[in-house]
Amino acid sequence: MTTLFDTRQQQRAERHPEKQKRPDTPVLRKPEWIRVKAPAGGVFSETRKVVRENNLVTVCEEAGCPNIAECWAQKHATFMIMGDTCTRACSFCNVKTGMPAPLDIDEPRRVAEATATMGLQHVVITSVDRDDLADGGAEHFAQTIRAIRQLNPNTTIEILTPDFLRKPGAAEIVIDARPDVFNHNLETVPRLYLSIRPGARYYHSLRLLERVKERDPSQFTKSGIMVGLGETKEEVMQVMDDMRSAGIDFLTIGQYLQPTRKHAAVDRFVTPDEFKGYETIARAKGFLMVSASPLTRSSYHAGEDFARLRDAREAALKAGRKARSAAS
Repeated sequence: MTTLFDTRQQQRAERHPEKQKRPDTPVLRKPEWIRVKAPAGGVFSETRKVVRENNLVTVCEEAGCPNIAECWAQKHATFMIMGDTCTRACSFCNVKTGMPAPLDIDEPRRVAEATATMGLQHVVITSVDRDDLADGGAEHFAQTIRAIRQLNPNTTIEILTPDFLRKPGAAEIVIDARPDVFNHNLETVPRLYLSIRPGARYYHSLRLLERVKERDPSQFTKSGIMVGLGETKEEVMQVMDDMRSAGIDFLTIGQYLQPTRKHAAVDRFVTPDEFKGYETIARAKGFLMVSASPLTRSSYHAGEDFARLRDAREAALKAGRKARSAAS
């Protein structure tokens, strides 16, 4: 007789075939501050209906985001374009690994229509890695941005992109589509890349964000890391310095949560007080915006944070003009 455990094992194997020969990792008991409510009806169901009717994928579901109940209840969803299958096999990520299907050329229109239906003032678009495509999916990102702009001219657009590793000219295609926020996550400290993010390169990701600022200084840049993977405080602070050297405006720091026993283990649960300490340090280093908490994720409260980010830049510009005027 097939049990629920057997079914879950099979689903896990189909989703992450590359991880099945790995030994099971220990699972730590979650502390009280990391627990969240289960998804429920009402507006949550309305959001899910819009997603299903437009045949869209969300990172909220695919990555098992702990904030899905809160965000969907507020009609906030992060659309994941270019399919639900990633060509990378990062040890922290719950998105399915394998060979993706061909691009859906109608997807940009459906994302734009879903944005209009949900009445989003700020929309976040992310994607799987598409190493199988010549441009890594850059043009598809650009087409999605343009489709949203055409149908929702007052909606601000935030993108969370892959690294476009070994895809010359791809980043420039996306930058030139002029999203309001260009986000690419460094995910962890350089020392842990080989085990946590083996298909990526730390300094390539850092340079990607620096190139955004060089090509279009008006775009906000954003990046995030997970903690609880075995990094040290000193390593996190060095990543902050590297980000500021690259001109990154907005830093997010959240707790790593282990999707299955085949994924990287949680080394420890970072306390809320430690997150507050990281936020204080990051603000002192000059980031315009910092979001640091156990449940922080890249798109968590993205709309509200964008408004604060825009206000913070305007305040900084005013302060600079005032200082120059006083000096003259």
